[in-house]
Amino acid sequence: MLIKFVIAVIVVLSLGLGGCLEKSETRVDGASTGGDGFAWGLTESIPFPQVPEDNPMSEEKFQLGRHLFYDVRLSGNGTQSCASCHQQSLAFSDGLALAIGSTGEVHPRNSQPLVNIAYNSSLTWANSSLRHLEQQILIPLFGENPVEQGLNDDNIEEVLQILRNDSEYSSLFLAAFPDAQTLFTVEQIVDALSIFVRGLISFNSPYDRFLAGETDAISASAIRGRDLFFSERLECFHCHGGYNFSDSTFDETMAFIEMPFHNTGLFNIDGKGSYPSDNRGLMDVTNNADDMGRFRAVTLRNIEVTAPYMHDGTMASLEEVLEFYSAGGRNVTSGPNSGDGRASPLKSGFVTGFDISDAEKQDVLSFLRSLTDNEFLQNPRFANPWE
Repeated sequence: MLIKFVIAVIVVLSLGLGGCLEKSETRVDGASTGGDGFAWGLTESIPFPQVPEDNPMSEEKFQLGRHLFYDVRLSGNGTQSCASCHQQSLAFSDGLALAIGSTGEVHPRNSQPLVNIAYNSSLTWANSSLRHLEQQILIPLFGENPVEQGLNDDNIEEVLQILRNDSEYSSLFLAAFPDAQTLFTVEQIVDALSIFVRGLISFNSPYDRFLAGETDAISASAIRGRDLFFSERLECFHCHGGYNFSDSTFDETMAFIEMPFHNTGLFNIDGKGSYPSDNRGLMDVTNNADDMGRFRAVTLRNIEVTAPYMHDGTMASLEEVLEFYSAGGRNVTSGPNSGDGRASPLKSGFVTGFDISDAEKQDVLSFLRSLTDNEFLQNPRFANPWE
């Protein structure tokens, strides 16, 4: 009961995390430091993200969060860390169609990449109520349906004691929370993990360098693909536009929060737009029939390394995804989920299909691959500190 109470308190507090730090920053030699002194490493063209007032960024909390993120001891059975489902080389996704929890339970959805999460106006595939990492991180830690890391009332004190017995953690917690009367609390773990994930910033792809004036950073094919991507013919940019290639974006320059979700015609089981009963998108949260099959448009940054795709992980390659959008949806021809998603009455008006030649497909794919930030995928700052 104690842990459930703590979680409830954290969630209630998180719901009020609308405030953000003052817009004070410095930028030197292309790098940037926020008003709280945290080194984001942003260029002039990228705004600072919103940061909750009661969990300001700090390098000390970032480093504590990095250790916790990679520690399998932060699970009920000591077998799974956050990094088990979020691997750096895969842009902090896991390469599986569906995530697998610490107890072996297969999850209904694909593990999203943790790329520029600080800029998301909502979190997870389809939950309009989750806006802050301090809320969301409680779900993989303590969630029971499905079980992910499997922490609960019965094991949390034992797990905390294991962390207390580690001298390195003693130093890390003290540095991160120097004014705390009590260390090694669930709240501190959640705050530190939130800071680390919030700091996973990726804006140094070849396309970014091209925009900055490095004209040979991407190929002629990628440039043609960019023009197609941003054309009204393909419509890609409507849901995957802006500096983070997602319409679910929020930063400190924005006064209003928009949280769009889209039905792309993956399913149409009953001819009325129905999705599988265990994976109905935003409707599972709102109970609004119009939200059936609506999911958040994830960022396309580092999309080359985050296969398989879609919320259910059923598309193995970018080529398959492009074919899907070209067709204007998916026609499932057999099985319990059969139905023509292309004819779904709930499908987004942006998913209408388009004609595209094989050469143009390769150009679009070249552009998407130009969004791969290899520095992010290999940056030791984000790597496992225990190795």
